[in-house]
Amino acid sequence: MSSSAAMLDEILAFLPCRTPDAWLDEALRQQDILLVDHANCEKKAAATAMSLLYKFSEHTELLRKMSRLAREELLHFEQVVNLLAERGIRYIHLGASRYAGGLRDQLRKDAKGQMIDTLIVGAFVEARSCERFARLVPLLDPDLAKFYRSLLRSEARHFEDYLALAALYSEEDIAPHVQRIREVERLLISTEDPVFRFHSGVPAQRLPSH
Repeated sequence: MSSSAAMLDEILAFLPCRTPDAWLDEALRQQDILLVDHANCEKKAAATAMSLLYKFSEHTELLRKMSRLAREELLHFEQVVNLLAERGIRYIHLGASRYAGGLRDQLRKDAKGQMIDTLIVGAFVEARSCERFARLVPLLDPDLAKFYRSLLRSEARHFEDYLALAALYSEEDIAPHVQRIREVERLLISTEDPVFRFHSGVPAQRLPSH
């Protein structure tokens, strides 16, 4: 088994469910929105990493990992912005989906618990991104498929980094907290969602045209 296949297997084992086919169908119908929101996701991922750098500056390994992650996410943001320009797609403001907010609602309130849960949430976000890139690659045009394939390894490493940091800094087994957040992630991905975004759930049923 190739290292890429092994990484994807690890991610699929971590996630509570696969992306529904209905989301993939909607992604193909709304590729402009997919790409614009992908750019937003890269920018937000960099901002999350920078926020962790500022909030928890006493943790050396976190500083190393998040510094590298922020640089990579900003590079990915730049690459998606260039892709948008090449395709004549305007980078517009999009409201967020319920996904990230739904996961953040699970953060514990104490400082240490909040840090650990933020890292676990980061692992889920990166794992879901990686899984969706992998599911989309066979369905997209060659140029976009090549780009998304190129992101798989770094997204998988980001998932591993977040999870490893959570385990490193937690004073207790993180498994119960992973499971708690996993159940919420499953609901966010597998239930109907009113908007389509990169991390949204099952697209709401469209009204028939008259």
